[in-house]
Amino acid sequence: MKQYLAFLIPYVIFLMSTYYHKLPSTSPVPKGLNISRDTITPLEDSTTFVISAYYDGRVSSRVRVLTIIHGRKMKELYCWFYCTNYHEHVSVKATIEFHIQWFGFDYGPADVVCPEPQDCFSHHISIHWSNTNRTSHVPKFQIKNRDPQPFSANFTVCVSTMFGNQENVLQFVQAIEMYRLLGAQKVVVYKTGCSKAIGQVLDYYVSKGVLEIIPWPIDKYLRTSDVWHQNMNKEIQIGYYGQLLALNDCVYRNMYRSRYVTLNDMDEIILPRIHKTWDEMMVDLEKKYPNTAVYLIKNYYYPSNITDPHFQRAFPNNVPGTNILQLIHYEKEKPNVFNGKKMMVNPREVVQVSVHSALRAYKETVFVPDDIVSLHHGRTSLQKNATQVSLIRDTTIWKYNSSLVTNVNEVLRQLNYH
Repeated sequence: MKQYLAFLIPYVIFLMSTYYHKLPSTSPVPKGLNISRDTITPLEDSTTFVISAYYDGRVSSRVRVLTIIHGRKMKELYCWFYCTNYHEHVSVKATIEFHIQWFGFDYGPADVVCPEPQDCFSHHISIHWSNTNRTSHVPKFQIKNRDPQPFSANFTVCVSTMFGNQENVLQFVQAIEMYRLLGAQKVVVYKTGCSKAIGQVLDYYVSKGVLEIIPWPIDKYLRTSDVWHQNMNKEIQIGYYGQLLALNDCVYRNMYRSRYVTLNDMDEIILPRIHKTWDEMMVDLEKKYPNTAVYLIKNYYYPSNITDPHFQRAFPNNVPGTNILQLIHYEKEKPNVFNGKKMMVNPREVVQVSVHSALRAYKETVFVPDDIVSLHHGRTSLQKNATQVSLIRDTTIWKYNSSLVTNVNEVLRQLNYH
């Protein structure tokens, strides 16, 4: 027996040392200046950018770090855990899980996933190409989602990226108020830039506790624009202001805050046709589609240049933007043309999302029939020379007109539009 133990103990120690490597540390908790507070943090090689680190215990005890990575310059990576219970650093080799949709760009989303070392209680983590170097110069990140709390919202709307200098104040306010009427308690916007007028609207809703702004300075680090595929501009390094990362971060950020998360743009509204609110709709959908994580909503384009005269004077004349109550005609769907559906998801059952689908999930995806719900997408017409005669009239949005007009006008009054 003693001979057996004499052989077994060194062998176990050897196996453990190949799995993780401990480094002595004088401080178990990373200190102030080394902890990154940014939403995008470049690592020293400038081929990897860290967004956030989230504890993910759905399959096993591990940490999932959302990153932007250069696909052709990827290096082997290690997660460094800072163990508060035995005052040591522990490095673990990472598994890099690429998202399958990069749309041809050099940089794209990838999850750096590391199993937690046994008996290591860590609230912070670092990512590095080495498992032996000292960690004093390496950015440290808080591991979020450690202690899930009761939901603070039934529905959270995630708006992928806000950029440019557009001043569509009326449609923005209408969208927020529609979300609230439908049942959303929180709207999250990833902001790269906006006009002064829109900035005032953002400040107003932040002060009311409705809106959360996530700074998103992607253009500080990478060449980007509003093109969605690299073939559209060969100089661009990452598409559409990094919206894929923003959407995934919003899912994990709200995983234990919100019962459901919707993923859409500010000119899009998930509009129930039978029900009045998302709560009522989801009660029926959960019964009809058990074991479902992702609900795909069919997209309909309502051209913003073809308006109905109703509600023309419902809002102050000096407020800039589109009046969505006048967008009641949608384009006929063309056969064999891609329809960019949007999603309502249970974030606790989703692993990776793209713009129009979930790439990985623990439960099923369903296409919700458009007689139950559809996406009201008010934007410039996709069809050349479209006329009202060629469109289909749909006044579903009018069932909210009374409350919407009252609520929007109250917001505009507080924003000093008269």
